[in-house]
Amino acid sequence: MFEPVIAPSGTLLGLLQRGRGDGTLHALTAPRAEALAALNHCVLRDPRHDWQVENRSLYYARLYLDLSGELDEIEAHLFDVEDHLDDEESRTGLSLAVLGHLASYGRRDALELLRRYAASGSNWAWALDELALRDDDAGLRALAVPVLARFATDAEGEAELAATVRDAFEPRPWRLWAEDPRESIAARVRAAHEAGCFDRWQRQMRPTGPRPGWSVRAVFEWAEQGVERGAALHVPAARCLMAVAGPEDRPEIVAAAQDGTEGARCTALRYLADAHDPDALDLIEAAVVTGSAPVVEAAVDAFERMRSVAAVDRARGWAHRPDPLGAAAGRMLACRGGTQDRDLVLAALREAVRGEGPDAPTLWTLVDGTGRLGIACAAPVLRHIYRETASSHLRGRAARALAATDPSFATGFAVECLWDCEETTREIAARHAETADARVVEQLRRLAADPAEEAEVQTAVRSRIGPSDTTAM
Repeated sequence: MFEPVIAPSGTLLGLLQRGRGDGTLHALTAPRAEALAALNHCVLRDPRHDWQVENRSLYYARLYLDLSGELDEIEAHLFDVEDHLDDEESRTGLSLAVLGHLASYGRRDALELLRRYAASGSNWAWALDELALRDDDAGLRALAVPVLARFATDAEGEAELAATVRDAFEPRPWRLWAEDPRESIAARVRAAHEAGCFDRWQRQMRPTGPRPGWSVRAVFEWAEQGVERGAALHVPAARCLMAVAGPEDRPEIVAAAQDGTEGARCTALRYLADAHDPDALDLIEAAVVTGSAPVVEAAVDAFERMRSVAAVDRARGWAHRPDPLGAAAGRMLACRGGTQDRDLVLAALREAVRGEGPDAPTLWTLVDGTGRLGIACAAPVLRHIYRETASSHLRGRAARALAATDPSFATGFAVECLWDCEETTREIAARHAETADARVVEQLRRLAADPAEEAEVQTAVRSRIGPSDTTAM
């Protein structure tokens, strides 16, 4: 999947790509054709940087409902010839998820599109999962023949079918088909299910990795084998050391942390940090200066896991460093520092935005820490992050921090957050948005009555409005 191109935050397209509540509010006042064009652009060209984590489908589905949007462009996208050339889930996943929500809202055209795509599309398994949650038994039974026809009846095809049944995210269709009155279908699905269960049992009986009785050296060698295969194993290897290492092994582990091979050094640093070894901080500092990039990353990660007073004190001294350890020190103070560390955390926040922009991964922790420490003078930076970040998760964290630091949040960003794509952000808004705004009351009522809304959001809504308010719609 190509990296999405995000439009400026002041445009309708940019707002919708980010999943901001203002995107919905602006779309509802824009010319309908313009709003639908921007909406279709988002749904057909997934704008999320991490499509497996960030939410957009319910947000876009609700806007299709509000705009009475047609599904012609989604249909053309799903059944385009490219569907047979590019079978990556990311190409069609968002479109299918939007159709799933629309089907749950009663859009028959969305349900029919899902059925057609499940029968003939390359990302059929996703469509089937959507239907498993929304379609009736008859609709799912009708898909048994076209879905099973995807798998050859030879040994290789049956093995592929067994793996698909075993790993199915939503098992309902397969359970229905296992009880299908057509014996040819039921027998094949039951056999696939039994083969999948047997395969899972066999894999459990053939575990790989460390065994009881391993030595420290064996654990280091296993970690190094992972490096050679391109797999980072130092985290599980460090856990193994916890089980096999004794006091007499400390000199060997410290030596590995100082100048061992890459796998051994990463493993030793992680182990010593988790064990609160008195030399761990000095070894981490040395690793950041002399180690390879994977060693530096492992050292920084090990440091950020530490919970000791000594680690926090060292972070105060490292916070000004212009390297990964300095950035990690700022994050540690954001998580575990006290009120005396506000200036250091604020400086780290500003430097991250200035140097890496509003989507820097380090901002997640720094934004949380800014809210935790109640750094009121950070509100302008938080508002900038809220507006500009393309990550809906980071925007939600910024909203939570603003709720703790910005007195204008309740009458400002909290209002638009009621329409945000992330349920956690809508929950924050439901708890803080000023109800003197008529739009707030109306949206709270809508969220309370919407069966697709998350329970946490509806709980927050009910804390603001009474039963009579929710039934007055």
